[in-house]
Amino acid sequence: MIKSKFYLLSLIIPILLSSCLSQNKEQRKIDSDLLKIIFETDIGNDVDDAMALDMLYKYIDMGKIDLLSVMINKEGEYSALFTNIMNNWYGYPNIPIGIVHNGADSEHDATNYAKCVVLMKNNNNEPMFQSSQLQYAVLDEAHNLYRKILSQQPDSSVVIVSVGFSTNLARLLETSADEFSHLNGKELVAKKVKFLSTMAGCFNNPDHHEYNIVKDITAAKKVFAEWPTKIVTSPFEVGLQINYPATSIENDFAWASEHPMVEAYKCYLKMPYDRPTWDLTSVLYAVEGTSYFDVSPAGKIDVTDRGSTFFNIDENGNHYYLMTDSIQSENIKQYFINLISKKPEKLK
Repeated sequence: MIKSKFYLLSLIIPILLSSCLSQNKEQRKIDSDLLKIIFETDIGNDVDDAMALDMLYKYIDMGKIDLLSVMINKEGEYSALFTNIMNNWYGYPNIPIGIVHNGADSEHDATNYAKCVVLMKNNNNEPMFQSSQLQYAVLDEAHNLYRKILSQQPDSSVVIVSVGFSTNLARLLETSADEFSHLNGKELVAKKVKFLSTMAGCFNNPDHHEYNIVKDITAAKKVFAEWPTKIVTSPFEVGLQINYPATSIENDFAWASEHPMVEAYKCYLKMPYDRPTWDLTSVLYAVEGTSYFDVSPAGKIDVTDRGSTFFNIDENGNHYYLMTDSIQSENIKQYFINLISKKPEKLK
């Protein structure tokens, strides 16, 4: 009887091992097919960053992307703590967070909804939103974390979505070879990054100095002058046409009694208000491509010393900007509402 059991096991175990190996190979294949994204954000300044981050979690749920990291270019710990809350609430607690030191001072530019949400208490006077233990003091600076992460990725596989200041990206370009890669920053970006999708600039009004540009003009000038891959920019005028409605925030989230993105929206300005979707458009293009947008011809974007941005058509250029008409804008708005109000997989 014992011999027969061992005999059966000798037949079953190889089959099980073969099945597991096959599943692991298939999982690796699935993972390698995902669009790899790094999200670069000044989260805490304008609530559209929080909504853009919500979109990225939903795209993870849908099996479309692998979110490699969230890089923060806003000075201060509350941005990282809020991002940690978001990572945990949506079910992705292990997404790395990079931070900036000695970056642009933006703490008093707007209501810091990140701080508002982090400090929220429930009826028991406990934190409203749970988070993993995050030691802000030991978080990697973003430009260093970029090098670590990019060096581990296949060539031309990473899309960077930048919806804040250019500080971290400029610092990345300036990095030297290190333990992660023998390449300098510009070489590493050229080898590993597919393209940069950024919310920045304004092309229909040369006197408008767009916020993401003007907070670190030196860095923006460097990125648009030296970034070695394609850059696709969603300018101020595109997001301005597409407003996320307060009615959705008030009515479409009955499935969540406590929702960090919804609370952030309510903290940011007095309700009800509709908010432009600047940063969301850069995420949408990064994942969905030209499905919702028109795109300019190839050209070159220049940044002035005052923070204006100018686009010049150049068939040899690698810069592009997004455009929408009224019909496209309405379609995009409806897409945002449907995606953002969708219940995360963790809560189903």
